Amino acid sequence: MGKLDGKVAIITGGAGGIGSAAARLFAAEGGKVMLVDLDEDALQKNVAAIGEEQAAYTIADVSDTSDTQAYVAATAERFGGVDIALLNAGIEGKLHSITDMPEEMFDKVLAVNVRGVFLGLKYVMPAMRQRGSGSIVVTSSTAGIRAVGGMSAYVTSKHAVVGLMRTAALEGAADDIRVNTVNPSPIDTRMMSSIEEQRGLPTGDRSNRPMAKFTPLQRYGEPEEVARLMLFLGSEDSSFCTGGVYMVDGGVSAGRG
Repeated sequence: MGKLDGKVAIITGGAGGIGSAAARLFAAEGGKVMLVDLDEDALQKNVAAIGEEQAAYTIADVSDTSDTQAYVAATAERFGGVDIALLNAGIEGKLHSITDMPEEMFDKVLAVNVRGVFLGLKYVMPAMRQRGSGSIVVTSSTAGIRAVGGMSAYVTSKHAVVGLMRTAALEGAADDIRVNTVNPSPIDTRMMSSIEEQRGLPTGDRSNRPMAKFTPLQRYGEPEEVARLMLFLGSEDSSFCTGGVYMVDGGVSAGRG
């Protein structure tokens, strides 16, 4: 038996590194997954790798109300309901100081990273109420508990979703809907390569990730390591866990406020 037998999960950002890893793991544990993203090619590849009996995809802009309603409805139609939601979609934006940050870039990052989570909560929670329970996992970051220079929009967004999570945890408790965040440190994904490139750091040698020196374990995390924490929070293994901020950061947060 798998940990997610009979369960249906929505995974936003389902074309990215963490979302793809979570989709594979959830399916391996018996779950059915609806992958949500804008990159149709990557979505198709992920569904083909998992198999159409267990996986499907919806192209959606998570910051758009109609698109959000559509992906929730498509999940219920395809698989019969929603038990788990990984509100994982996020962008890093362009790195600038606050004084140099273009207002439209700030707005874009918050639209995807914060409004996208808000809309996910708004429309997923009623679907879970119909099932009698549910688990929502929001992807925050170590940037959700501390600051990083040059990333004001991203840092703001990742702090904000912790507040959304805590509010949703209180509001969902009466319906047995649990809500938590996972807060990764640098993970070996496209986003980290983009951040390294914007900072002028070398990106070609995968064995020498330059920002790993700030991590006590001296390496970047792997998407699968984040996915395993998401599996714990999505499954009944975490049945008494809600309102929590769960670090998956190689020790980054141990020595920083």
